Amino acid sequence: MKVIFLKDVKGQGKKGEVKDLSEGYVRNFLLPQKLAAIATDGNVKVLEQQKQAEKKKKDKEKEDAQALAAKLAEVTVVIKAKSGEGGRLFGSIPSKQVAEEMEKMGLSVDKRKIQMDDAIRTLGVTVVNIKLHPEVTAQVKVHVVEEK
Repeated sequence: MKVIFLKDVKGQGKKGEVKDLSEGYVRNFLLPQKLAAIATDGNVKVLEQQKQAEKKKKDKEKEDAQALAAKLAEVTVVIKAKSGEGGRLFGSIPSKQVAEEMEKMGLSVDKRKIQMDDAIRTLGVTVVNIKLHPEVTAQVKVHVVEEK
């Protein structure tokens, strides 16, 4: 009996998959648990429409991320910090502070998406990567200047 999985079923299939299974397993377990639906023509068409809608949504998210990446490439974030001799900072500039400064500029980026190996500890310009989407990474210049 052909079924469409409504939820992931361990060892059988993933959500949205169409599979041929034994009739007893389908009628006694999958259907009562609402884990699957019988693969009628109508159900298959609904599944295809859902897949197309999901694909459009993912494409839109990627386009938005690419547009934001283009905008971020042109931006330089300026952060003022106290420093000592040789341009060393008293303390450091973590990703949270970079995200807050970007928020003040009208660009909302989650601090967890900012990829920094270590906090910024010197004056000058540092290039920071921001992962906006699994396939889109932006680069932002962070300029740390001395606070008077």
